[in-house]
Amino acid sequence: MKFISVLVVCLFFAACTAVQPDPEVFEPAEAAIKAAEAAGGEEFAPVEMRFAREKLASARLAMEKQKYEVVVYLVDESEINSELAIEKSRTAKSRRLVNEKRKSNEELDASLRATFGDEFK
Repeated sequence: MKFISVLVVCLFFAACTAVQPDPEVFEPAEAAIKAAEAAGGEEFAPVEMRFAREKLASARLAMEKQKYEVVVYLVDESEINSELAIEKSRTAKSRRLVNEKRKSNEELDASLRATFGDEFK
């Protein structure tokens, strides 16, 4: 009976240990960082880009230190920061385009007023 108890306890502790994630766990975060770079993340969201890279580096370090329960969490955070950088870049580009269109409209309005006078509305 004592042997069975020891065996059950050993099996319990073995089941509680974290399983090493596949090395491919980093690929989605790496792809997200590349997508954020392509979207202009360096220019429009440098803080988020830095966070994404730092989280990925921390995940790699956690993998080396065999802290597997933290690896997936850090990879997910890296992906989230990359996605945030992409969205911030899209927003900044849209805002820039809107400002350019607004300026163009103001110039056109000024030109029409100069041609037709202040009655133009």
